[in-house]
Amino acid sequence: MKTAFWLAGATVLALAQPAIAADSIKIGFVSTFSGPTAVIGNDMRNSFELALDHMGRKMGGLPVEVIYEDDGQKPDVGKQKTEKLIQSDKVDFIAGYIWSNVLLASLKTAVDSKTFLISANAGPSQLAGELCSPYVFSTSWQNDQTPAAVGLYMNKKGVKSVFLIGPNYAAGKDMLAGVKSTFKGEVVGEEYTVWPSQLDFSAELTKARNSRAESIFVFYPGAAGVQFLNQYAQAGIKAQIPLYTAFTIDELSLPLQKENALGVPGAQQWVNDLPNEENKRFVADYRKKYPGLRPTFYGAQSYDAAQLINSAVIAVKGDMTRKDEIKAAMEKANFKSVRGPFKFGNNHIPIQNFYLQDVVKDADGQLSLKTVATIVENSQDRFADKCPMK
Repeated sequence: MKTAFWLAGATVLALAQPAIAADSIKIGFVSTFSGPTAVIGNDMRNSFELALDHMGRKMGGLPVEVIYEDDGQKPDVGKQKTEKLIQSDKVDFIAGYIWSNVLLASLKTAVDSKTFLISANAGPSQLAGELCSPYVFSTSWQNDQTPAAVGLYMNKKGVKSVFLIGPNYAAGKDMLAGVKSTFKGEVVGEEYTVWPSQLDFSAELTKARNSRAESIFVFYPGAAGVQFLNQYAQAGIKAQIPLYTAFTIDELSLPLQKENALGVPGAQQWVNDLPNEENKRFVADYRKKYPGLRPTFYGAQSYDAAQLINSAVIAVKGDMTRKDEIKAAMEKANFKSVRGPFKFGNNHIPIQNFYLQDVVKDADGQLSLKTVATIVENSQDRFADKCPMK
């Protein structure tokens, strides 16, 4: 009897004790590590690993364990990997996600389990609006924002008409909607292609040429962007109709697009030559750690995701049970971003600058991206007012 009372008392005492910091911080990272778009996932992983190196492989004094999972660019697989990381691996945070459809399929699992999810790329409009959550943050953008900046630039250039082309999935629809939200000229045509299997764009290019549009806007990330730009040049359309892009030309695709990318402007919230010290260190150390490679905006966003997580872990001294305090710390964004000053809107989407980027030859004669001008300052996505968080 005495033993039973002693055990009961010990149990109550244990429950009354303050929570103790975990032995380590576990992070799940979902991205694409196989197939033709694996180069994007690899760049994200490279940059996340570099951030950990810069932290001494610790967050808040605790060792960090990262579990990388390949979504295969498939929503159902991404959802399964998210469930595995949360339910079996018991991760404290989950990050990554290139594709909007994969993220949307995985979102409920993270939110229902109150696991903090940081999107390092995908930015579907629903995430910024009605599906915003205290447990979901972005270190990238809402999909519409970058093409909306392109639309503003086209207005400044005096462009009167455009033909829009993009892939038929969540991000493709958001991207074209983003251009339409700011472009003041006429949209004379709009084509959506099969994603991700279609890599022949001859029919769409012919329609664009026959439309007599003054310009073409296109969104195609990864291998599709390489194919589209090369076909655009080979068909002789580059000499006839100017092309404007979002996410079609980056440091991964540029070595394959080569001179075809010259003279094709785009917009981005991060370019490798942004002059802040954190970015200079990131770019220099990335090129040192991964010889022959250059970091991309995918990587810059992943680097910032690691820094955001670290800021929260430090704030709660490694106690992952303090969910409200973790959320509050992440909302403060108390870290040095590679894009310079960083702040969140009410929906946990960054409020940030967008820059005009162009392709140039650097001092070594290599093609690279360069910041040309600031298109818009402190851009907030247009879905923030649909988010119930205030």
